[in-house]
Amino acid sequence: MMPHTLTLAAMTGNGVLQLVLYLVVLVALVKPLGWFMARVFDGAPGTAPLGFGTALGWLERVIYRLCGIRVNAIGSNPANVEMGWKPYAVGILLFNVVGFLAVYALQRLQHLLPANPAGLGPVEGGSAFNTAISFVSNTNWQGYGGEVTMSYLTQMLGLGVQNFLSAAKGIAVLVALIRGLSRKSASTIGNCWVDLTRVTLYVLLPLSAMLAIALVSQGVVQTFNKPQQVALTVPLSYSEPVKNDAGEVLKNADGTDQTRAVAVTTQTIPLGPAASQIAIKQLGTNGGGFFNVNSAHPLENPTPLSNFLQVLAILLIPAALCFTFGEMVKDRRQGWAVLAAMLVIFVPLLAATYAFEATGNPRVAEALGTPTLRVGSETPTATRSQDAALATRSVAVAENMEGKETRFGIANSATWAAATTAASNGSVNSMHDSFTPLGGLIPMWLMQLGEVVFGGVGSGLYGMLMFVIVAVFVAGLMVGRTPEYLGKKIEPFEMKMAAIVVLVPCALVLVGTAVAVILPQGTSSTSNPGPHGFSQILYAFSSAGNNNGSAFAGLSANTLFYNLALGLAMWFSRFWIIVPVLAVAGSLAAKKVTPTTSGTLPTHTPVFVLMLVAVVIVVGALTFVPALALGPIVEHLQLHAASK
Repeated sequence: MMPHTLTLAAMTGNGVLQLVLYLVVLVALVKPLGWFMARVFDGAPGTAPLGFGTALGWLERVIYRLCGIRVNAIGSNPANVEMGWKPYAVGILLFNVVGFLAVYALQRLQHLLPANPAGLGPVEGGSAFNTAISFVSNTNWQGYGGEVTMSYLTQMLGLGVQNFLSAAKGIAVLVALIRGLSRKSASTIGNCWVDLTRVTLYVLLPLSAMLAIALVSQGVVQTFNKPQQVALTVPLSYSEPVKNDAGEVLKNADGTDQTRAVAVTTQTIPLGPAASQIAIKQLGTNGGGFFNVNSAHPLENPTPLSNFLQVLAILLIPAALCFTFGEMVKDRRQGWAVLAAMLVIFVPLLAATYAFEATGNPRVAEALGTPTLRVGSETPTATRSQDAALATRSVAVAENMEGKETRFGIANSATWAAATTAASNGSVNSMHDSFTPLGGLIPMWLMQLGEVVFGGVGSGLYGMLMFVIVAVFVAGLMVGRTPEYLGKKIEPFEMKMAAIVVLVPCALVLVGTAVAVILPQGTSSTSNPGPHGFSQILYAFSSAGNNNGSAFAGLSANTLFYNLALGLAMWFSRFWIIVPVLAVAGSLAAKKVTPTTSGTLPTHTPVFVLMLVAVVIVVGALTFVPALALGPIVEHLQLHAASK
């Protein structure tokens, strides 16, 4: 038999073009959306650019009256309505506690509430606890099937509302940090209630409405009708064992199991107000699917165009916020520098994900007995005299299509996997559990970098700015100067808070994984033994500990152990980071601006961009490479060793 070393990289020109088109459109939208958001965040209450203040200003003022916020004092005496960092943090935390209780109660009581046409019962307590924390923390981890678990009311009033509010909280905290960097000798960083209102009203709602309409045009469902039964065009039949009342399988006279034929002629199609929730789940980097298989479901993501719009929405606001940051600190170069650092990390990892999935699984080619062409070689394994059919089959074998939708293909699936894990989004249009070992490693590592390569709306950029503080501190040590960023001296307090932000998610991931792999309650939920089972557990805690929400899909996580463990990881990862970030904002706001001198480190140059990239990668590599070596790296080596 011919050797079957799989050296064919099946990346196609069409696939590369799709990746390039995605990146070009994304970067082209950064400036206009970033400009708009900067004016929303810097604007006075009741005002907004492009006519949004005229259209929605009245609603903003009504909200303030209902909440008792005295916005008339803004401008004349901001101290009357603005907050220091501690009241701001308390407001954000209390808002989350109320949100958690509301979502938990909706799930537990949904069988008594309206808008439940399928007659679904109450959600089990552990799952309700996990889901409430998940959606409040912007993680949107799901251990349940949405269409068979959540009523329409729970989806809309509970999960859908939190999709808006959890995203707004992340952006509000970022805006507070930017004010801390841009203000001097100030005691306040804004008003959390004003920030939450303006973000939701002028940014998230309009964008979500436009995207929802576009998705409906592509076939995404938006209805209050109950699930519909339809006749199958091709009826199915299968055999099932016959059981008695005790659940025991009955036997034939010869000792074989009794079976009976079952005919399936109909199928139940789940429906619901999906498009509105899908729009904000993507724009708010939430990721929670209306249906069980998330964005792989044909009624949630039916066409290549809907797929492109959704994956574009995932990175749209996080990328645009970089420009917003530059506008608000009055130095656009700073925003472009941070965006460049994100792209320098993201683009190669996106390309690598596509390459690994396009190259495929050598064991498949070996099992089929298909020799594989060595592209570009003068002496290919399959001789050039072989017909085109064999070459075509070789290419098809090289691609890893397991767990992917044929309407999207390798390139779109790889793009989504990289974008959703880079952006703290968590939605999926393919099953990461079916990726090649290295193809699955990259999405996992993107989360483990701290969700700062774009990251969640707001949370990704404030996480990256914590890495900026670390980078300028290291640079200051190297040249023997007090580190500065945007004219503010970086002192021990800021470094301690930045260290907490960087290290807390790492600790939650590694400690959680360690506990899970030594307890039978943790290992019993894996669908595969060995390295892949370890990868499933590591991925789950990487997702929860970094507020992502995606899963390998091979881990049965709707158990008491995982509902509690992952729920706690999500909660602490979100709020043990928000509080230190706000503390840094308050500390920096109170400082005077130090004049720039010849010895000041420029933080907008390519050199600093590369240094920032190095800090992010080194922290991620030193922290997680040993764990990754036990999972996907070992699995990759085993896979290729067995194929020789």
